[in-house]
Amino acid sequence: MGDPVTIAIDAMGGDHGPAVTVPAALLSLSRHPDLHIVLVGDHAVIRRALFKRHDYDCTRVTVRHATQVVGMDEKPSAALRGKKDSSMRVAVQLVREGQADACVSAGNTGALMAIGRFVLRTFHGIDRPAIIAAIPTRGGHCHVLDLGANVDCNAEHLFQFAIMGAVLASAVDDIPNPRIGLLNVGEEEIKGNEQVRLAARLIQDSHFLNYAGYVEGGDIFRDAADVIVCDGFVGNIALKASEELVRMLVQFIRDAFGRNWLTRLIGALARPVLGSMRGHLDPARNNGASLLGLRGIVVKSHGSAGAASFAHAVETALREAQRDVPSVISQRISELILHN
Repeated sequence: MGDPVTIAIDAMGGDHGPAVTVPAALLSLSRHPDLHIVLVGDHAVIRRALFKRHDYDCTRVTVRHATQVVGMDEKPSAALRGKKDSSMRVAVQLVREGQADACVSAGNTGALMAIGRFVLRTFHGIDRPAIIAAIPTRGGHCHVLDLGANVDCNAEHLFQFAIMGAVLASAVDDIPNPRIGLLNVGEEEIKGNEQVRLAARLIQDSHFLNYAGYVEGGDIFRDAADVIVCDGFVGNIALKASEELVRMLVQFIRDAFGRNWLTRLIGALARPVLGSMRGHLDPARNNGASLLGLRGIVVKSHGSAGAASFAHAVETALREAQRDVPSVISQRISELILHN
Protein backbone atom coordinates (compact mmCIF):
# COMPACT_ATOMS: atom_id res chain seq x y z
CA MET A 1 0.00 0.00 0.00
CA GLY A 2 1.17 3.50 -0.79
CA ASP A 3 0.42 6.82 0.85
CA PRO A 4 -3.29 7.61 1.27
CA VAL A 5 -4.82 9.89 -1.38
CA THR A 6 -7.95 11.95 -0.75
CA ILE A 7 -10.09 13.02 -3.69
CA ALA A 8 -12.93 15.53 -3.41
CA ILE A 9 -15.84 14.72 -5.73
CA ASP A 10 -18.39 17.25 -6.89
CA ALA A 11 -21.23 14.84 -6.15
CA MET A 12 -23.94 17.10 -7.58
CA GLY A 13 -22.27 17.84 -10.93
CA GLY A 14 -23.05 16.36 -14.32
CA ASP A 15 -26.26 15.16 -15.89
CA HIS A 16 -26.98 12.53 -13.22
CA GLY A 17 -25.51 13.85 -9.96
CA PRO A 18 -25.32 11.46 -6.97
CA ALA A 19 -27.03 8.67 -8.93
CA VAL A 20 -23.70 8.31 -10.76
CA THR A 21 -21.07 10.04 -8.65
CA VAL A 22 -21.75 8.07 -5.45
CA PRO A 23 -21.64 4.57 -7.04
CA ALA A 24 -18.58 5.65 -9.02
CA ALA A 25 -16.81 6.81 -5.86
CA LEU A 26 -17.54 3.51 -4.13
CA LEU A 27 -16.36 1.57 -7.18
CA SER A 28 -13.06 3.43 -7.10
CA LEU A 29 -12.74 2.78 -3.36
CA SER A 30 -13.15 -0.96 -3.96
CA ARG A 31 -10.31 -0.90 -6.48
CA HIS A 32 -7.85 1.27 -4.56
CA PRO A 33 -7.26 0.57 -0.86
CA ASP A 34 -5.22 3.78 -0.44
CA LEU A 35 -8.05 5.99 -1.68
CA HIS A 36 -10.25 8.22 0.50
CA ILE A 37 -13.24 10.13 -0.89
CA VAL A 38 -14.93 13.38 0.11
CA LEU A 39 -18.38 13.63 -1.47
CA VAL A 40 -19.34 17.29 -1.75
CA GLY A 41 -22.95 18.40 -2.12
CA ASP A 42 -26.38 18.18 -0.52
CA HIS A 43 -25.78 16.13 2.64
CA ALA A 44 -29.24 14.56 2.73
CA VAL A 45 -29.23 13.55 -0.94
CA ILE A 46 -25.74 12.04 -0.75
CA ARG A 47 -26.57 10.16 2.45
CA ARG A 48 -29.65 8.64 0.80
CA ALA A 49 -27.49 7.45 -2.09
CA LEU A 50 -24.96 5.97 0.35
CA PHE A 51 -27.72 4.33 2.43
CA LYS A 52 -28.59 2.14 -0.54
CA ARG A 53 -25.09 0.66 -0.43
CA HIS A 54 -23.60 -1.42 2.35
CA ASP A 55 -20.51 -2.81 0.63
CA TYR A 56 -18.01 -0.05 1.38
CA ASP A 57 -15.68 1.10 4.13
CA CYS A 58 -17.47 4.08 5.69
CA THR A 59 -14.23 5.22 7.36
CA ARG A 60 -12.89 6.12 3.89
CA VAL A 61 -15.89 8.24 2.85
CA THR A 62 -16.69 11.74 4.12
CA VAL A 63 -19.64 13.92 3.16
CA ARG A 64 -19.08 17.68 2.95
CA HIS A 65 -22.27 19.70 2.74
CA ALA A 66 -22.67 22.39 0.04
CA THR A 67 -25.86 24.35 -0.43
CA GLN A 68 -25.60 25.24 -4.13
CA VAL A 69 -25.20 23.47 -7.48
CA VAL A 70 -23.70 24.89 -10.68
CA GLY A 71 -26.02 24.28 -13.61
CA MET A 72 -24.71 22.64 -16.77
CA ASP A 73 -25.77 25.64 -18.85
CA GLU A 74 -24.80 28.31 -16.30
CA LYS A 75 -22.43 31.09 -17.30
CA PRO A 76 -18.98 30.60 -15.74
CA SER A 77 -18.93 34.20 -14.46
CA ALA A 78 -22.26 33.70 -12.68
CA ALA A 79 -21.09 30.43 -11.12
CA LEU A 80 -17.87 32.07 -9.97
CA ARG A 81 -19.45 35.18 -8.45
CA GLY A 82 -22.82 33.95 -7.31
CA LYS A 83 -22.30 30.37 -6.10
CA LYS A 84 -19.47 30.39 -3.59
CA ASP A 85 -21.00 27.45 -1.74
CA SER A 86 -21.58 25.28 -4.78
CA SER A 87 -20.46 21.65 -4.66
CA MET A 88 -17.99 22.42 -7.44
CA ARG A 89 -16.47 25.43 -5.67
CA VAL A 90 -16.21 23.65 -2.32
CA ALA A 91 -14.53 20.61 -3.93
CA VAL A 92 -11.89 22.82 -5.56
CA GLN A 93 -11.47 24.77 -2.32
CA LEU A 94 -10.68 21.54 -0.46
CA VAL A 95 -7.72 21.08 -2.80
CA ARG A 96 -6.61 24.66 -2.15
CA GLU A 97 -6.79 24.09 1.62
CA GLY A 98 -4.86 20.83 1.45
CA GLN A 99 -7.82 18.75 2.66
CA ALA A 100 -7.91 16.90 -0.68
CA ASP A 101 -5.15 15.92 -3.09
CA ALA A 102 -7.38 16.33 -6.16
CA CYS A 103 -10.96 17.00 -7.17
CA VAL A 104 -13.21 15.54 -9.87
CA SER A 105 -16.33 17.05 -11.38
CA ALA A 106 -18.68 16.15 -14.22
CA GLY A 107 -20.17 19.63 -14.09
CA ASN A 108 -20.06 22.69 -16.33
CA THR A 109 -16.62 22.77 -18.00
CA GLY A 110 -16.41 26.55 -18.30
CA ALA A 111 -17.41 27.03 -14.67
CA LEU A 112 -14.91 24.41 -13.49
CA MET A 113 -12.14 26.12 -15.43
CA ALA A 114 -13.09 29.55 -14.08
CA ILE A 115 -13.37 28.33 -10.49
CA GLY A 116 -10.18 26.29 -10.73
CA ARG A 117 -8.24 29.20 -12.10
CA PHE A 118 -9.61 31.63 -9.49
CA VAL A 119 -9.24 29.37 -6.45
CA LEU A 120 -6.05 27.47 -7.28
CA ARG A 121 -4.30 29.95 -9.60
CA THR A 122 -1.83 28.98 -12.29
CA PHE A 123 1.87 28.38 -11.82
CA HIS A 124 4.24 31.27 -12.40
CA GLY A 125 5.32 30.87 -16.00
CA ILE A 126 1.98 29.41 -17.14
CA ASP A 127 -0.35 31.92 -18.74
CA ARG A 128 -3.37 29.66 -19.16
CA PRO A 129 -4.50 26.24 -17.96
CA ALA A 130 -5.13 23.66 -20.65
CA ILE A 131 -7.43 20.65 -20.83
CA ILE A 132 -5.65 17.39 -21.62
CA ALA A 133 -7.04 13.89 -22.14
CA ALA A 134 -5.90 10.50 -23.41
CA ILE A 135 -7.01 9.51 -26.92
CA PRO A 136 -6.82 5.83 -28.01
CA THR A 137 -4.29 5.08 -30.77
CA ARG A 138 -2.98 2.03 -32.58
CA GLY A 139 -0.15 1.78 -30.08
CA GLY A 140 -2.19 2.50 -26.93
CA HIS A 141 -3.00 6.18 -26.41
CA CYS A 142 -1.64 9.69 -26.75
CA HIS A 143 -2.33 12.83 -24.74
CA VAL A 144 -3.92 15.77 -26.58
CA LEU A 145 -4.10 19.36 -25.35
CA ASP A 146 -5.75 21.85 -25.38
CA LEU A 147 -9.22 20.35 -25.73
CA GLY A 148 -11.35 23.47 -25.32
CA ALA A 149 -10.12 25.73 -22.56
CA ASN A 150 -8.36 28.22 -24.85
CA VAL A 151 -9.88 28.93 -28.24
CA ASP A 152 -7.26 31.53 -29.19
CA CYS A 153 -3.63 30.72 -28.43
CA ASN A 154 -0.32 32.31 -29.34
CA ALA A 155 2.94 30.46 -29.90
CA GLU A 156 4.08 30.86 -26.30
CA HIS A 157 0.86 29.28 -25.03
CA LEU A 158 1.35 26.28 -27.32
CA PHE A 159 4.94 26.00 -26.11
CA GLN A 160 3.77 25.95 -22.50
CA PHE A 161 1.17 23.30 -23.38
CA ALA A 162 3.96 21.18 -24.85
CA ILE A 163 5.96 21.36 -21.63
CA MET A 164 2.97 20.50 -19.44
CA GLY A 165 1.90 17.66 -21.72
CA ALA A 166 5.40 16.22 -21.73
CA VAL A 167 5.53 16.30 -17.92
CA LEU A 168 2.16 14.55 -17.63
CA ALA A 169 3.02 11.83 -20.15
CA SER A 170 6.36 11.24 -18.49
CA ALA A 171 4.89 11.10 -14.97
CA VAL A 172 1.73 9.11 -15.65
CA ASP A 173 2.88 6.82 -18.47
CA ASP A 174 6.54 6.45 -17.41
CA ILE A 175 7.80 7.72 -20.77
CA PRO A 176 11.30 9.16 -20.21
CA ASN A 177 11.29 11.47 -23.24
CA PRO A 178 7.78 11.81 -24.71
CA ARG A 179 7.44 12.62 -28.41
CA ILE A 180 5.74 16.00 -28.92
CA GLY A 181 3.71 16.58 -32.06
CA LEU A 182 2.15 19.87 -33.15
CA LEU A 183 -1.23 19.48 -34.84
CA ASN A 184 -1.25 21.14 -38.24
CA VAL A 185 -2.84 20.98 -41.69
CA GLY A 186 0.24 19.28 -43.15
CA GLU A 187 3.64 17.87 -42.23
CA GLU A 188 5.68 20.32 -44.30
CA GLU A 189 7.48 23.12 -42.48
CA ILE A 190 5.78 25.81 -44.56
CA LYS A 191 2.28 24.64 -43.57
CA GLY A 192 0.11 26.19 -40.87
CA ASN A 193 -0.68 29.62 -39.53
CA GLU A 194 1.86 31.96 -37.99
CA GLN A 195 1.38 30.94 -34.36
CA VAL A 196 1.78 27.23 -35.19
CA ARG A 197 4.99 27.86 -37.13
CA LEU A 198 6.36 30.04 -34.31
CA ALA A 199 5.40 27.40 -31.75
CA ALA A 200 7.22 24.78 -33.80
CA ARG A 201 10.40 26.83 -33.63
CA LEU A 202 10.06 27.33 -29.87
CA ILE A 203 9.55 23.61 -29.26
CA GLN A 204 12.27 22.56 -31.67
CA ASP A 205 14.81 25.04 -30.27
CA SER A 206 14.09 24.21 -26.63
CA HIS A 207 16.51 21.22 -26.58
CA PHE A 208 14.60 19.68 -23.67
CA LEU A 209 11.51 18.58 -25.59
CA ASN A 210 11.52 15.62 -27.97
CA TYR A 211 9.89 17.33 -30.94
CA ALA A 212 8.37 14.90 -33.44
CA GLY A 213 7.29 17.62 -35.90
CA TYR A 214 3.91 18.49 -37.34
CA VAL A 215 1.17 15.87 -37.22
CA GLU A 216 -2.08 15.85 -39.15
CA GLY A 217 -5.52 14.93 -37.82
CA GLY A 218 -5.23 11.28 -38.84
CA ASP A 219 -1.86 10.99 -37.11
CA ILE A 220 -3.55 11.37 -33.73
CA PHE A 221 -4.60 7.72 -33.99
CA ARG A 222 -1.42 6.40 -35.65
CA ASP A 223 0.83 6.58 -32.61
CA ALA A 224 2.79 9.40 -34.25
CA ALA A 225 3.42 11.18 -30.93
CA ASP A 226 2.93 10.70 -27.21
CA VAL A 227 1.68 14.28 -26.78
CA ILE A 228 -0.14 16.31 -29.43
CA VAL A 229 -0.43 20.07 -28.96
CA CYS A 230 -3.06 22.36 -30.48
CA ASP A 231 -5.31 25.26 -29.53
CA GLY A 232 -8.61 24.56 -27.81
CA PHE A 233 -10.74 25.30 -30.87
CA VAL A 234 -9.06 22.63 -32.98
CA GLY A 235 -8.61 20.20 -30.09
CA ASN A 236 -12.24 20.24 -29.01
CA ILE A 237 -13.44 19.59 -32.55
CA ALA A 238 -10.98 16.71 -32.94
CA LEU A 239 -12.08 15.19 -29.63
CA LYS A 240 -15.82 15.42 -30.30
CA ALA A 241 -15.40 14.10 -33.85
CA SER A 242 -13.39 11.09 -32.67
CA GLU A 243 -15.89 10.25 -29.92
CA GLU A 244 -18.82 10.36 -32.31
CA LEU A 245 -16.89 8.29 -34.87
CA VAL A 246 -16.45 5.54 -32.28
CA ARG A 247 -20.16 5.56 -31.49
CA MET A 248 -21.01 5.38 -35.20
CA LEU A 249 -18.64 2.46 -35.82
CA VAL A 250 -20.03 0.53 -32.88
CA GLN A 251 -23.57 1.09 -34.16
CA PHE A 252 -22.61 0.04 -37.69
CA ILE A 253 -21.08 -3.18 -36.37
CA ARG A 254 -24.09 -3.89 -34.17
CA ASP A 255 -26.48 -3.33 -37.10
CA ALA A 256 -24.37 -5.48 -39.44
CA PHE A 257 -24.36 -8.46 -37.08
CA GLY A 258 -28.07 -8.13 -36.32
CA ARG A 259 -29.41 -8.40 -39.88
CA ASN A 260 -30.34 -12.10 -39.87
CA TRP A 261 -29.73 -15.39 -38.03
CA LEU A 262 -26.45 -16.05 -39.86
CA THR A 263 -24.93 -12.65 -39.08
CA ARG A 264 -26.16 -12.98 -35.48
CA LEU A 265 -24.37 -16.34 -35.22
CA ILE A 266 -21.18 -14.84 -36.65
CA GLY A 267 -21.55 -11.93 -34.26
CA ALA A 268 -21.84 -14.32 -31.31
CA LEU A 269 -18.64 -16.07 -32.36
CA ALA A 270 -16.87 -12.73 -32.81
CA ARG A 271 -18.18 -11.26 -29.54
CA PRO A 272 -14.88 -11.59 -27.59
CA VAL A 273 -12.93 -9.82 -30.34
CA LEU A 274 -15.58 -7.14 -30.77
CA GLY A 275 -15.76 -6.62 -27.02
CA SER A 276 -12.01 -6.11 -26.84
CA MET A 277 -12.11 -3.64 -29.73
CA ARG A 278 -15.03 -1.72 -28.27
CA GLY A 279 -13.35 -1.60 -24.88
CA HIS A 280 -10.21 -0.09 -26.39
CA LEU A 281 -12.10 2.52 -28.40
CA ASP A 282 -14.84 3.35 -25.90
CA PRO A 283 -14.50 7.01 -24.82
CA ALA A 284 -15.66 5.96 -21.33
CA ARG A 285 -12.40 4.06 -20.82
CA ASN A 286 -10.50 7.29 -21.38
CA ASN A 287 -12.88 9.53 -19.43
CA GLY A 288 -11.13 12.15 -17.35
CA ALA A 289 -9.63 15.33 -18.76
CA SER A 290 -7.12 17.15 -16.56
CA LEU A 291 -6.90 20.92 -16.17
CA LEU A 292 -3.12 21.31 -16.43
CA GLY A 293 -1.29 24.39 -15.20
CA LEU A 294 -3.28 24.88 -12.00
CA ARG A 295 -1.66 24.66 -8.57
CA GLY A 296 -3.66 21.57 -7.83
CA ILE A 297 -5.24 18.59 -9.58
CA VAL A 298 -8.64 19.13 -11.17
CA VAL A 299 -10.14 16.44 -13.43
CA LYS A 300 -13.20 16.95 -15.61
CA SER A 301 -15.48 14.01 -16.37
CA HIS A 302 -18.00 13.87 -19.20
CA GLY A 303 -21.27 15.33 -17.99
CA SER A 304 -23.19 12.30 -19.28
CA ALA A 305 -20.77 9.72 -17.84
CA GLY A 306 -22.11 6.61 -16.16
CA ALA A 307 -20.67 5.21 -12.95
CA ALA A 308 -17.95 3.10 -14.60
CA SER A 309 -16.91 6.01 -16.79
CA PHE A 310 -16.88 8.49 -13.90
CA ALA A 311 -14.74 6.04 -11.92
CA HIS A 312 -12.13 6.28 -14.68
CA ALA A 313 -12.01 10.04 -14.11
CA VAL A 314 -11.53 9.48 -10.37
CA GLU A 315 -8.69 7.09 -11.11
CA THR A 316 -7.10 9.63 -13.46
CA ALA A 317 -7.02 12.06 -10.55
CA LEU A 318 -5.62 9.35 -8.30
CA ARG A 319 -2.72 8.60 -10.67
CA GLU A 320 -1.84 12.27 -10.98
CA ALA A 321 -1.93 12.70 -7.21
CA GLN A 322 0.27 9.68 -6.67
CA ARG A 323 2.81 11.09 -9.15
CA ASP A 324 2.42 14.65 -7.77
CA VAL A 325 2.02 16.00 -11.31
CA PRO A 326 1.47 19.70 -10.36
CA SER A 327 4.75 19.83 -8.42
CA VAL A 328 6.62 18.23 -11.31
CA ILE A 329 5.11 20.74 -13.74
CA SER A 330 6.02 23.63 -11.44
CA GLN A 331 9.59 22.41 -11.14
CA ARG A 332 9.90 21.82 -14.88
CA ILE A 333 8.47 25.21 -15.77
CA SER A 334 10.83 26.89 -13.32
CA GLU A 335 13.84 25.06 -14.73
CA LEU A 336 13.01 25.26 -18.41
CA ILE A 337 11.28 28.62 -18.85
CA LEU A 338 12.14 30.99 -16.05
CA HIS A 339 15.85 30.12 -16.11
CA ASN A 340 16.19 29.53 -19.82
